[in-house]
Amino acid sequence: MAFEKNSALFQSFVMQRPQMGQVLGVPLDQNICDAWNDIWNFRAHPEDVLLASYPKAGITWMQEVVDMIYQEGDTNKCLRAPTYDRHPFLEAVPPKPVPSGLQLAEEMEPPRVLKTHLPIQLIPPSFWKQNCKVIYVARNAKDTLVSYFHFQRMTKGLPDPGTWDDYFMAFLSGTLPWGSWFDHVNGWWKAKDKHRVLYVFYEDMKKDLRLEIQRVESFLDKDLPEEVLEKICQHTTFQAMKENPMANYTTMPTTVMDQSVSPFMRKGIVGDWKNHFLVAQNELFDWEYKRRMDGTGLDFCTQI
Repeated sequence: MAFEKNSALFQSFVMQRPQMGQVLGVPLDQNICDAWNDIWNFRAHPEDVLLASYPKAGITWMQEVVDMIYQEGDTNKCLRAPTYDRHPFLEAVPPKPVPSGLQLAEEMEPPRVLKTHLPIQLIPPSFWKQNCKVIYVARNAKDTLVSYFHFQRMTKGLPDPGTWDDYFMAFLSGTLPWGSWFDHVNGWWKAKDKHRVLYVFYEDMKKDLRLEIQRVESFLDKDLPEEVLEKICQHTTFQAMKENPMANYTTMPTTVMDQSVSPFMRKGIVGDWKNHFLVAQNELFDWEYKRRMDGTGLDFCTQI
């Protein structure tokens, strides 16, 4: 199978943390910058579905939900390959000979389910020309920051995060890979009025997963029986995904993702930021958050 071949390729090299560059002011892996012309000119198909989010906002969760919907609740079909092979990461440019996200996408027949962390202004224009459906997942800023910090500690696919204090300030200044959380969530929020974008909140998925699955199902023009919806709910709980090797990234070698440093599926809760933020950091964060988010119409929940 293709994913077995790709896993073997991953095993064949020791990954080095990347250098960073920029595209239109957005910090990105230099390998992405070097391949930007090909990424920007990606040819979407009208039946493609794009799943988008800022990093560590719940996109892997949404990938599993969408796959289960398309496979009509057949868990065996969803175990056919790791999530990164089922849904190509559009801008991913791993070291050769591992195929890029573009290469994986171009080998698939539509309808394709594709993944991106790109902000709205960097989405290849063919998605809009083809009127593709996009599902955007947004997570509150504080928990996103904590999750992203731990993820960057364990993956060699991103630069070393440094200390928590430095990372905290980098998040506020928008200098982390894929740029500013504030610009990202606000840009996509505005996009939903112009394009076919379903905006989903991570916290709503935690509160009522079944309801959010039904929203996604309706958006994708699917009508699944109740027993299938129940099966999807059971298959996509945090615990089920944490134990699922096709979703939890344990198929990645430790030279790429060292889950002894921090598991990919870490806690999956709302409010873990309270275990990390110092009082002074919380006050600074709240001040900056108010300045950046007032009047946007976006309302995030930071505890359940």
